[in-house]
Amino acid sequence: MARKIVAKQNNSKMCLVCGVENECGLKASFYELDTGEVYGEFIPGEEHQSYPDRAHGGAGAAFLDEAMARTIYVKEPESWGVTVTMTLTYRQALPLGEKARAYARITSNTRRFFETEGEVLLPDGKIAIQGKARYYKVPLDSMGDSAFFDSEWFSVPEDLDEREPV
Repeated sequence: MARKIVAKQNNSKMCLVCGVENECGLKASFYELDTGEVYGEFIPGEEHQSYPDRAHGGAGAAFLDEAMARTIYVKEPESWGVTVTMTLTYRQALPLGEKARAYARITSNTRRFFETEGEVLLPDGKIAIQGKARYYKVPLDSMGDSAFFDSEWFSVPEDLDEREPV
């Protein structure tokens, strides 16, 4: 099923997962889809290696955790998720140098918590990692002071009209 990207979510300066200036970070990008899901992508590099030619499972876990946590931002832009529990099933290793894609969606949403599920796909579409998680909702503005939002949490421009459906 092809999904259309409708918005790009912010990146940060130094986040391990989405930080654009973190030398060892994943430098992942995240998008909102017309289905209400979050889509993410990153290319594992040598700095993310475990065994030769494979990304460390923790890099894949962090990537999927971030995608699932960002789902609340689609429906409640003033909220953010802090991980309470997360379970993962690893099916295949993520190869270095090839784009990994994550899809995540909300399965339950209450006043204080939300639950999600998601998966990380290999370039051929096979599932590498599946996960479920529960997050505590926090106000987005509690994640940092105004200086953080002014200089550390920002939109990286991208022409979404040029993107193919994902």
